[in-house]
Amino acid sequence: MRLKLSYQFQYPFSVIFTLMRTVFFLITCLLGVTTLHAQTNLETGGRVAPLSDKGIRLIGAASFVAFEFEGTDCQLTLASVDDYPHHNYVSLELDGTYLGRIRIEPGRPAPYSVAVTKSGRHRLVVYKATEAQNGFVDFLGTTAKIVAPGKAKKRKRIEFIGDSITCGMGNDESALPCGSGEWYDQHNAYWSYAPITARALHADFLLSSVSGMGMYRNWNTENSESEIMPEVYGKLALRESDTRPFDATFQPDVVTICLGTNDLSAGDGKKPRTPFDAKQFTDNYIAFIKMLQQRYPKAQIVLLSSPMLNGERHATLMAALDTIQAAFPTGTLRRFTFQPMEPKGCGYHPSKEDDQKMASELTPFLKKLLDEK
Repeated sequence: MRLKLSYQFQYPFSVIFTLMRTVFFLITCLLGVTTLHAQTNLETGGRVAPLSDKGIRLIGAASFVAFEFEGTDCQLTLASVDDYPHHNYVSLELDGTYLGRIRIEPGRPAPYSVAVTKSGRHRLVVYKATEAQNGFVDFLGTTAKIVAPGKAKKRKRIEFIGDSITCGMGNDESALPCGSGEWYDQHNAYWSYAPITARALHADFLLSSVSGMGMYRNWNTENSESEIMPEVYGKLALRESDTRPFDATFQPDVVTICLGTNDLSAGDGKKPRTPFDAKQFTDNYIAFIKMLQQRYPKAQIVLLSSPMLNGERHATLMAALDTIQAAFPTGTLRRFTFQPMEPKGCGYHPSKEDDQKMASELTPFLKKLLDEK
């Protein structure tokens, strides 16, 4: 799993576009055209954080803010935020229908219109399409007339832990084709196998995933050179530098773990790579599961294979998962094996169609587990 950390900071057109958008937003505010309603009756999910102005910061892949509203007027105020200027993406779902992915430009908060053609009551969900290491998307208000939501039905809950496969990296070429733009321009967590599976099961979900990350080492780094999943999982932004803890308010019925692809990766083929250390991998994995069991005492934990590993590397991962499963009492952990594939997305990642195939395989397995609880 390739973890690219180089960015192109500015394009002349994007700078001009951002300035024009900002000027337009300020003018409409002065004219009273844009009225942002109070941030009440908002639903949030995933790794998010409240802002002091009652806005919502979307942090993790597929984190979201949702609300119900009346009428056809719906303009969102959003901002892409990080240590340096760059864009992000969000995906929009209106009344259960996917509207598309939109690019959120860096700089000042700006307005983004949502096409609503029918009057009446609606539900809009704004998902972060990019992941935590791409920075954040701030939701700062809407012109929509928000109304109190109806009584929600109790739903089962799933947490998906993983790497770029779970993030949805490389699965959306709707804006730019593979090999163009920034490394995250084809990200769309909405179409990752994980949210697709959760939607099919009518379950609430949470993604805890970072591209390039492994259980004891990452795609192109050894275990002492960069942060690994066991070290950052408990941080809200999945970064060691983040001082905010990731609380356990979301108590899942099922937790799936899809890690190992990067531990077994050969990296970029240029940097020296030590042989795979099965003992360190299994030791870290076992300790990680024990932490999850303390955090989620009622959750069923499922170990997933990697659909992107074939041949000897697939066999190595399966043997390691055997060792991990044997370290716990019989029946404690469940296993699921994806059918190996030749991924058709960008950078040797699953495409949207590949993600849908993975979800079709995983959904009946998880349905059975959820029905047991």
